[in-house]
Amino acid sequence: MEIIFSVSLMPRTLDGQITMEKTPSYFVTKEAPARVRNMNCDTKLIVVVRDPVTRAISDYTQTLSKNPGLPSFQRLALKNATTGLIDTTWSAVRIGLYARHLENWLQHFPLSRLLLVSGERLVSDPAGEMGRVQDFLGLKRVVSDKHFYFNQTKGFPCLKKPEGSSRPRCLGKSKGRPHPQIPSEVLQRLRDFYRPFNHRFYQMSGQDFGWE
Repeated sequence: MEIIFSVSLMPRTLDGQITMEKTPSYFVTKEAPARVRNMNCDTKLIVVVRDPVTRAISDYTQTLSKNPGLPSFQRLALKNATTGLIDTTWSAVRIGLYARHLENWLQHFPLSRLLLVSGERLVSDPAGEMGRVQDFLGLKRVVSDKHFYFNQTKGFPCLKKPEGSSRPRCLGKSKGRPHPQIPSEVLQRLRDFYRPFNHRFYQMSGQDFGWE
């Protein structure tokens, strides 16, 4: 995939405004950091990360919904079922190697320009994580607990109904799907595989996300 960054592609930003753009693939695309820096070296970067094992299963679940004939998770995750060797060429696994991706970005931006948001805390304490986002962007803390409610069906928080709207704001149907059952030995193989990468990520970022 080719990613092109250009100021001309962004909307005009007036004084006192912040322009935001969201593309998950930027974080894992090798060429992206240099291109973003060349566009604007003062860019602030926000990355939402979650347990890489859970993330891989979620990735697989979403792909499976679009392609029901997909091989099993364990067949894709393991190069060899006997040895348990993890297949790092599979994108669902490769994306979770956060330390490698962060290392690439830190060659072009100081850590102070990146905010790493915990996907787990976005669920358990959405207002707290949004408070960190607002502080990072230099914004007044406007979003608080009163703006969220827990959606029992989806299993995560949603925004309460804003003024002038007939319904609350929640992530689409592709989010909150039940995950398939994965053999416990496969999950353990993945946890063992990711553990050194996770610890390296904690050291680089100065945050312990508690993924074990």
